[in-house]
Amino acid sequence: MDLSDLAPASAAVMPCWDARLTLGYERSGGRTVLARREHLGPLRVQRNLYPEGEATCHTIVVHPPGGIAGGDRLAIAVNLGESSAALLTTPGAGKWYRSSGPAASQSLVFEVQAGASLEWLPQESIVFNGAMANVTTEVRLEGDAVYLGWDIVCFGRTASGERFATGELRTRTQVSRNGRRLWLEQGRIDGDDPLFASPVGMAGHTVCGTLIAAGRDLPAEVMSACRAVPVTAGAKAGVTRLPGVCIARWLGDSSEEARHWFAALWALMRPQLHGGQADPPRIWAT
Repeated sequence: MDLSDLAPASAAVMPCWDARLTLGYERSGGRTVLARREHLGPLRVQRNLYPEGEATCHTIVVHPPGGIAGGDRLAIAVNLGESSAALLTTPGAGKWYRSSGPAASQSLVFEVQAGASLEWLPQESIVFNGAMANVTTEVRLEGDAVYLGWDIVCFGRTASGERFATGELRTRTQVSRNGRRLWLEQGRIDGDDPLFASPVGMAGHTVCGTLIAAGRDLPAEVMSACRAVPVTAGAKAGVTRLPGVCIARWLGDSSEEARHWFAALWALMRPQLHGGQADPPRIWAT
């Protein structure tokens, strides 16, 4: 008997995770501290680090199951108090597993008060064939707060020859300042969608990524330097500046190359947005 025949029945009796993580940062003297931490289910803070001094808290967020299955619901809410600074990342790739029917979801809500800076720099997400995923991100900036975040998505486990032939990914991202929308983007892509082959879509590639820098207009010289960052052969990338927000796109076949390109942009943008140099978190090298 083919064991794959058992997958739908097994999935039907597997418990679904309802996981929530709430983090609140405050400025205490010259130090940013994680003053509030609440969790429900398998979402945790692995460590808080200060590799660049006490002004910025680096937080590693972990999801111990290692992947998101059909019916799972993950929610992360982060609030940065006035003049605080935090960088959040993950220790490894996120995985959206095949579903036998129910969709899984991840909700991110980031509230950044005046004078604060939030960086959301997770490692890539792998969308398995047959996954049903719904991802929403909402960034709420107040006053002169700033945000820089990226999202890298790999469709299918290409190293093992898997394509994203069935399933669905829905995304919605909104950024606002003082209640006024700066950016809204939403989309849906299905397995074997013609968009994968279309020159106005994925153009035959399997990895895409978006970087958003919001809350402050980047100078022209920084934009020129970002546009001059080299792109690996076969990949496509671009950087666009709009009022109060900068958008960078990557399209290729390697999540590692995408992250390296985004990290190069981050190194150029960070002194303008955050005021400090960009040193990649050590967890990325482990």
